[in-house]
Amino acid sequence: MSRLAFFDLDGTLADRQSALGDALTRLCRALSPDAEQWLRTELADRATVGDFARLREAFGLEVSAADLWQEYVDLMAAAVTCRSEVLEGLARLRAAGWTIGVITNGAGDIQRAKLAGTGLADLVHGVAASGDLEIRKPDRRLFELGATRCGVSLADGGWMVGDNPTGDVGGGHQAGLRTIWLRGRPWPDGLPAANHIVDDVTDAITILLAETE
Repeated sequence: MSRLAFFDLDGTLADRQSALGDALTRLCRALSPDAEQWLRTELADRATVGDFARLREAFGLEVSAADLWQEYVDLMAAAVTCRSEVLEGLARLRAAGWTIGVITNGAGDIQRAKLAGTGLADLVHGVAASGDLEIRKPDRRLFELGATRCGVSLADGGWMVGDNPTGDVGGGHQAGLRTIWLRGRPWPDGLPAANHIVDDVTDAITILLAETE
């Protein structure tokens, strides 16, 4: 079995939701009082520079969409966190000879800023963000890009770990990978089961480490 492990970022390795609240509160201090709630709704699942163009239009803001986006990226990078036990687990995987990649839906600049801000960037071999190709999980091409950036072949197999049933588990299956699901979201009808179901990403890391013992 190939020692390749892909991980989702938001909701799996990093806590996006807490960071989102902190970042939007800071961002909106100088904006319209209603802008924060608008952004919390619009950015609930993901964010792009286009969201801030719409924000600017909706609230008649003078600041450019590009400047709003960059401030949001910087604030998210500063606010997002990854628990020390997750970082330690990934370091153990690397020490055991695993190749670690991140497959994430989101704009490349903000996802890489999060990886750098949390210390995850130093622990992964490659990153594929949906904004890089303008495609999203479960599209197999995003997994192929991740494998290329990790310097390995998807044909050799591996694992995908994430919290999204369709994007992570379904996408992993389509890419020929074994899967570990972090339970939480509703499971869609007709989706094949994951190989393992866990409550925390550290449990998934433990399963992967056991594969190499």
